[in-house]
Amino acid sequence: MEDLKRMAVFVAVVEQAGMSAAARRLDMTPSAVSQHIRQLEREAGVTLLHRSTRQLALTDAGQRFYVQCAQMCEAAARARAELDAERQEPGGELRMSAPAGFAPHAAPALGSWLARNPALRLRLLMDDATIDLIQARVDLALRFGTLADSNWVARHLGRSATLLCASPKWLAAWQAERGKPPLHPSELAQAPWLDLARKDHARVDLNWRHGPSGESFSLQALPQMVSNHRATVQQFCEAGLGVAVLSAHDVAASLREGRLVRLLPQWDMGQLDIWAVTPQRDAQPAKVRQAIEVLRAYFARLEGVQADGMP
Repeated sequence: MEDLKRMAVFVAVVEQAGMSAAARRLDMTPSAVSQHIRQLEREAGVTLLHRSTRQLALTDAGQRFYVQCAQMCEAAARARAELDAERQEPGGELRMSAPAGFAPHAAPALGSWLARNPALRLRLLMDDATIDLIQARVDLALRFGTLADSNWVARHLGRSATLLCASPKWLAAWQAERGKPPLHPSELAQAPWLDLARKDHARVDLNWRHGPSGESFSLQALPQMVSNHRATVQQFCEAGLGVAVLSAHDVAASLREGRLVRLLPQWDMGQLDIWAVTPQRDAQPAKVRQAIEVLRAYFARLEGVQADGMP
């Protein structure tokens, strides 16, 4: 590495036509510059520069050496320019992972940004399994819920309320049998539960807090249907096959259009945090920085998501 530094100093001396001018350009002392040149000549066993009190002149060997060293410096400058451009403008491949439930949001969230940056290529890995960002060479991961401890860097994008939902058909059948809608979570102990689960747990743990009274209630239920795919659980719920805990941003349209209704609206089931996760904090390329801000802006305007000031 010291040889490369000496070659760069040699190029600066030739292009600046003097030790002092090169020293000013490199923010070095003239004696340090002279020492680098002497070391190059000593190691090569040839004279590279004829020195006089007024000027420097290249020897034949020095001229040939300068051409090669100048090409090396130009290549290094181009490499640095590539890095600087990467920091300023998004380009190359962005490898992003997201849960399968993000599929309906992917194009609305990222499509316009991708179209504005033709030098950018997006590889979107949709998988509900948690993957190792380093091993999978992922630049950015979208994660929902509570994050496991890791050395990765998480940026908060917003949060979505957790809602208990059923179809109007299911609720009508319940009311026809009991004469009223469910008013307390305990009434749903024997309901047909539909659950989003990624592990083989037999039961689902449910927790509520009653807003007006502050009462807390917990329930363990054995789901009639379990899937690792969020959209599938929602489809079963909309078909009237049971009750499900779903995220507000996923069901906002279905609630608005009457395909689903919210049960126990006075009982809070908590919030689902939304995160952008990267392998490192510093020196993020433009494609990662911009993708995070594009996602943050998308979730901020998405119905059912609450944006906040968390970092």
